[in-house]
Amino acid sequence: MTEKHFILATAGHVDHGKSALVKALTGIDPDRLPEEKARQITIELGFAPLILHGPDEQRLHIGVVDVPGHENFVRNMIAGVGSIDLALFVVAADDGWMPQTEEHLQILTYLGVKRAVIALTKSDLGKIDNVAGQIRNQLRDTAFAHSPIIPTSVRTGEGIENLKSALSSEFSTMQPQADVGKPRLFIDRAFTLRGIGTVVTGTLTGGQLRRGQNIVVQPHNFEARVRSIQSHGSELEGGQPGMRTAINLPDVAIGDGPGQIKRGDVITVIDLGKSNANLIVLLEKSSRLGPKDPVARALKNGTSVYLHHGTSRFPAKIRLLENRALEPGQQTIARLKLESSIFAFLGDRFVLRDASEQHTIAGGVVLDPDGEREKFRTATQRKSLTARAGALEDVDLCVRSEILVNAFVRTETALRKSRFSADEIADALQCLQRRNEIVIHQEIASDAHAWQTLRAWAIALIDDAHKRNPERAGLDLNELRTAWGDRSPGVFDALISDLCAADFVQKGSAIARASHRPALSVELHLTGARIREALSTKPFDPPARKEIEVDRHAPQVLRFLIETGEAIEVSPDVVLLRENFERMKSAVVEFLSKNGRATVSELRQELRTSRRIMVPLLEQLDRFGVTRRVGDQRMLAH
Repeated sequence: MTEKHFILATAGHVDHGKSALVKALTGIDPDRLPEEKARQITIELGFAPLILHGPDEQRLHIGVVDVPGHENFVRNMIAGVGSIDLALFVVAADDGWMPQTEEHLQILTYLGVKRAVIALTKSDLGKIDNVAGQIRNQLRDTAFAHSPIIPTSVRTGEGIENLKSALSSEFSTMQPQADVGKPRLFIDRAFTLRGIGTVVTGTLTGGQLRRGQNIVVQPHNFEARVRSIQSHGSELEGGQPGMRTAINLPDVAIGDGPGQIKRGDVITVIDLGKSNANLIVLLEKSSRLGPKDPVARALKNGTSVYLHHGTSRFPAKIRLLENRALEPGQQTIARLKLESSIFAFLGDRFVLRDASEQHTIAGGVVLDPDGEREKFRTATQRKSLTARAGALEDVDLCVRSEILVNAFVRTETALRKSRFSADEIADALQCLQRRNEIVIHQEIASDAHAWQTLRAWAIALIDDAHKRNPERAGLDLNELRTAWGDRSPGVFDALISDLCAADFVQKGSAIARASHRPALSVELHLTGARIREALSTKPFDPPARKEIEVDRHAPQVLRFLIETGEAIEVSPDVVLLRENFERMKSAVVEFLSKNGRATVSELRQELRTSRRIMVPLLEQLDRFGVTRRVGDQRMLAH
């Protein structure tokens, strides 16, 4: 038997019988609060399991989410329909199409729900054909235009089995939610049980969570450990995508402070990135809004809104990319600046409500969950975001646009906050590389043209350094890094590695063409001869560096001698010709071999040098592993 897990959520106007219908389907009353019983309306989300059977021995595990229909509780309604597979859209025969029916339809559309079964409730009151025609007319040109309409009556039991059959038919043709290895559970309930501790519930999407697993709570980004997992009261080793899931986190307290958890938070895993307070999105305003509708007025730049995402909401401000306003029936790219961080993925859908939270005014989809201002600046970035908006399921295009928008991307973190699996992203990177659209060096992916531009720029700087200072080993890497100014992690190292794989070599802290041979220019030859003579006159006791560097060219020449190995920098103030350094080292080794140990003074006298030279020389030999200091004496290290 094939088992599948899905989520079904109700939608529709208040008092149209959603909760009663859930009870008729499942045998469980989803209204659990005393206030809900007293007022006979749903206020909070309700939940119930439903088992259906499909063809070919399919066993369908349906997690039913019952949402409130009253206009005052739309916030709760949105929290219940964010991760569903199918909508149970309820319209009562006595009322027909009502204001919250319309608002719920727009919310489902904004959230990308594509399939629904329409329950025409209270069918025992008559007017079925008229209301069914009204419903069909209202659903024209929507994703639900051809959805089945099933008359039902919980009072008489009419149509309940037909509704189950219709639901089974829909679910049996659907694929379960994909496991892409990126689990997220948007918490819709958080409570404490005596002797157990904190329990959170939600709909699991994107991947599995297992008992004993370490998880991360976003947006506060702290770790916790799962003690146990249940689904509708049954203990599980792990939860799967599309499953109503309850998780016991005994070490986490309920609250809004650091290290605490609450409704609206997200349970996920390590290495999926952090939350962010900026989103780049595609906004849309429903074309169903008529001129007399209170929310039909244009959505303007700078408008304050509430963003509803997952099971939470966030105060935000809208920054439109190009248009000054968004009219009904239009779409536009925008940047949302939130008052607090959100853990969103590329492709996540959301709903916008006005600042008073009285009206649903727009919806949209996340194009970049880390939408910093600089990603909005260039025409190439804007073009890439626009292209992404029309192909959110195309992993190649999304990876390509990610690289164009960010310039450089680490392959291990590319699109990690997306609904694509790591394997899908890796395959896309390889495909783009084979097509020569991108290059990859040391786990850094870049647009091929942009990389060649960066490479050419670096080569020009290196060549210029060779021309200006032919005596130097090459261009100092710190100078190159400073000139670039970019702080993208790993990119600079990848650039140097790429250059050194071809015609360049790294020499210590410098990079140069492989063909470059440091040489003093004609104008520096005289200075070079003078410095060599100064270092040779008293080979074991040359003058101090400041006495050698007496003209403006001397530091440049002395650096050349050190970089080419002709001279040794013993200390900041002591420079020896290599030949003399080797002679002094040999003399020290010979003396210690004969005498075992010696003081600085004894070695100074033996070599006929000064303490100014001898002390740093011995310290250098200590560092080289030639000698070893014991008290105030030296001995051979080996």
